[in-house]
Amino acid sequence: MSEQVLLSARGVGRSFPRAGGVRWACRHVSFDLYPGEVLAVVGESGSGKSTLLRLLAARLACEEGSVHYQLRDAGQPQAAELVDLAGLSEARRRWVARTDWGFVEQHAREGLRMNVSAGANIGERMMALGARHYGRLRSQAVAWMERVELDPARVDDLPGSYSGGMQQRLQIARNLVTQPRLVFMDEPTTGLDVSVQARLLDLLRALVDDLQLAAVVVTHDLSVARLLAHRMLVMKDGLVVEEGLTDRVLDDPQHPYTQLLVSSVLTP
Repeated sequence: MSEQVLLSARGVGRSFPRAGGVRWACRHVSFDLYPGEVLAVVGESGSGKSTLLRLLAARLACEEGSVHYQLRDAGQPQAAELVDLAGLSEARRRWVARTDWGFVEQHAREGLRMNVSAGANIGERMMALGARHYGRLRSQAVAWMERVELDPARVDDLPGSYSGGMQQRLQIARNLVTQPRLVFMDEPTTGLDVSVQARLLDLLRALVDDLQLAAVVVTHDLSVARLLAHRMLVMKDGLVVEEGLTDRVLDDPQHPYTQLLVSSVLTP
């Protein structure tokens, strides 16, 4: 892992209105993420982890704090500096999201264009980088379908004809074809059969290792965190209550809430 910070969150927070005031979905969240590192954000539903993911990916604006990213200069790829995402133009943020980042939605249908073919879903991301040659687009789409264990003969099929697990693998191919440095994943295995989950996790771990991706993975499943993540943040009521190396947090939890999460998984 490089020692240069890729993503930095400082005091990140966001509230939403409710009757009689506001509710803080997350608050006071700070951490650094390094190239090639996988960070899991765990907690029960309503703990604030999905809101945090959207703040990090600039899909929501921070109400408190800031998120900085190691932005590369298009003219000088080796030159990079941490910049405040809030200070980027909307067009620049969109460009980063479509090229240097990936975002794997919990429900694959939300991360795919369901009215175009599997190959077109993959090729669309490459076109954002200027690719226009049909033959090269198609060959790359086929190659990535094979890489995520999809039948390349189905390159012209619509995503709706795929099973849920196949749609999730297609969404992963769509996100990774541009070789992003950072991928955000929101409950990537939710709703899938156990055997399908296991295959998908093996695939994700292999791709993260092969491509040296950094990733932020939101999950309520501690087994997903153990398999994929180097470090963990444990969230409760919008706050980070514990953080550290994944094995340390899961094998020797210090906070009562983390202890409860771990024991609920281990108790038959």
